[in-house]
Amino acid sequence: MTKRITLPIRDEDIKDLRAGDNVLLTGSIITGRDAAHKRLYELMQQGGELPVDIKGELIYYVGPAPAKPGYAVGPAGPTSSYRMDKYAPALMDLGLKGMIGKGARSQEVIDAIVRNQGVYFVAIGGAAALIAKSIKSEEILCYEDLGTEAVRRYEVENFPCIVAIDALGNNVYETEPPKYQTSSK
Repeated sequence: MTKRITLPIRDEDIKDLRAGDNVLLTGSIITGRDAAHKRLYELMQQGGELPVDIKGELIYYVGPAPAKPGYAVGPAGPTSSYRMDKYAPALMDLGLKGMIGKGARSQEVIDAIVRNQGVYFVAIGGAAALIAKSIKSEEILCYEDLGTEAVRRYEVENFPCIVAIDALGNNVYETEPPKYQTSSK
């Protein structure tokens, strides 16, 4: 069964999610990749105010390609999440509710997800054109000089993803592989 969530995501939504759930997101998400995360993190370390309010937000790790006519963005597939692992716990401690990317996360990120009752979704790598169809509009929020890595706001409709790590710390990257391993006997 696919769960449908209207954003902004609520604590009640997160509590009902379990690792492995298929989800369609509709509403507003922000975006950011390596360079933007580094700037946000350095600003936090200096005690500065962030140029974007991350409280209650989901951030999608993406650097979209240029848009074709009729689309808000070009292909917009997920970026490998581990590159943001250094920054994610601090952002979650400031109120970020979740992330969307691809790949496994560090123990520090998993601990931050549990501590902050957040969630980590994965989007399907290789499905960038399909994902772009769910993005209805975009707006640059900050760091425009970073080009595709600028922080943006996307309005999405039925954005497809899977819960990879839930608020309890359940993790599909740990629970699912054993189900498909075979004995070497």
